[in-house]
Amino acid sequence: MAPPGEYAVLNREVPFLRLIFDDGFITHDILDHRYEGSGTDAHPYIVTWLADDPRDPMAFRDTTKWAIAVLSTLASLIVALCSSAYSAGLADIIDEFHVSAEVALLGSSFFVLGFALGPLLLGALSEAYGRRMIMLASGVFLTAFSAGAAASPNIATVIILLFLAGSLGSAPVAVSGGVIADLFSAKARGAPMGLYAAVPFLAVLGPVIGAAVEVVGGWRWIQGAMAILAGTVTLALFWLLPETYAPVLLASRARQLTKTTARVYRSVMDIGHSRDHIVGNELRTLLLRPWVLLFREPIVLLLSVYSSILNGITYMSFAAYPIVFQQIRSWNSLDTGLTFIGMLAGVLCAIPHVLVSHTEYVKKMSRTRYRDTARLPPEVRLLDAFPASIALPVGLFWFAWTIAPVSIPWIVPVLGSVPVGYGLLMIFLPCYNYLVDSYTIYAASVMAACTLMNSVFAAAFPLFTDQMYQGLGPQWAASVPAFLALACVPIPFVLYRYGALIRARCFYAAEADAYLDRMLRVEVREVEEWKDMHCQG
Repeated sequence: MAPPGEYAVLNREVPFLRLIFDDGFITHDILDHRYEGSGTDAHPYIVTWLADDPRDPMAFRDTTKWAIAVLSTLASLIVALCSSAYSAGLADIIDEFHVSAEVALLGSSFFVLGFALGPLLLGALSEAYGRRMIMLASGVFLTAFSAGAAASPNIATVIILLFLAGSLGSAPVAVSGGVIADLFSAKARGAPMGLYAAVPFLAVLGPVIGAAVEVVGGWRWIQGAMAILAGTVTLALFWLLPETYAPVLLASRARQLTKTTARVYRSVMDIGHSRDHIVGNELRTLLLRPWVLLFREPIVLLLSVYSSILNGITYMSFAAYPIVFQQIRSWNSLDTGLTFIGMLAGVLCAIPHVLVSHTEYVKKMSRTRYRDTARLPPEVRLLDAFPASIALPVGLFWFAWTIAPVSIPWIVPVLGSVPVGYGLLMIFLPCYNYLVDSYTIYAASVMAACTLMNSVFAAAFPLFTDQMYQGLGPQWAASVPAFLALACVPIPFVLYRYGALIRARCFYAAEADAYLDRMLRVEVREVEEWKDMHCQG
């Protein structure tokens, strides 16, 4: 028996395609293992991961884990680009369909509004049927509806198809965070979660890409390009994305063992768990869970509101930048799109902070007794949000009060967007890591709950941006998101101080914590058993 931490060597013996296409495969070791229980309906054999289990996602090679994390995050990025690239073609859409700017913006808003509905269903389904199936189906829908929008004869069809694309094609937005939680321990999760958390802000590339495509082929080719990207990534998911959700994998193994041996096996995650094996009841529970998490778990609600304000600020910029640079400064759409590079630079500046923070987190984990099974309080994740929560309103006020008059050089407000990009990422990342560490097995549902509120804010903010700039003037209009960010500054500090007390009183957070404790006790026992065997040998 190999100790935890040496699984990767054993995984080389398993063909990668078998991991992709055979969720419940069993080997002689799996079949011959002495499971707890007696194999009857009343006392079934309890199926859990073996110490050297080749199918445990936590035991994959690091390169395999990172490949899966990058691929699922790339799928999420494509969804984000689809939501933002549309804004680059607004002028063409207004001219072709003879509609107002507010009506034209409904295409983008309804796409993002689809995020509020789709992840509730798709995130829940991923916990019932697994991540892979839902990601693939979602990719097909995103490709098809984006292509349909490119050929739409009127604005109503564009809006409807983009809403369907956002609703049914948004699974990666909710599920990718769950995939990362499936693959990486808390010790190793910081860097890949940083990659995932950066996706909403890499959406600023959408207007840049869209503006370049619009110059060549107009707004229809923007949608066509998004369909091509979505289709390409969906094909990659089909060939390269294995199932990673442990409850689904263990349940599949239990079914296969029951079929092979004619004895009764059940997953350890189904023993004593409220999960109903009747599909209808199971789906009802999973569909309701994001709502329950959002309105009954204070941590989820508070951080969802915070992240929603940040997401609203991001999408407001897609409507505000054309006002600032095209209407006020008389720039063209391509040059306006390039101004988003300032915010992108801020996101990139956050990467060294992420790497240093991850290294420090690993060092803290390594000081505990068992390095591979160690846990730190989730509140440790929030330390990185302290400076970022201050940098964000500073950058927003900087941008707001340098966008006019036009005598102020254009580079000054663009430089102000650098701390905005930095602050957005370095608040999102600690908050997402904190939620995943706190809710682990419910990570997909938590992400769905967050995405629900994020999407409502992101859909609404752009719709009143034009009126806000006309009514308040550019400086005060741009100051509104700055004041919102300023009001949110205390949130990470309060949760760092009182988060543990709040989690102890939250049902799902406490249940996830108890589950992790059970699994860690198994891991620690296996470490001790291996050490005993090694010493005896």
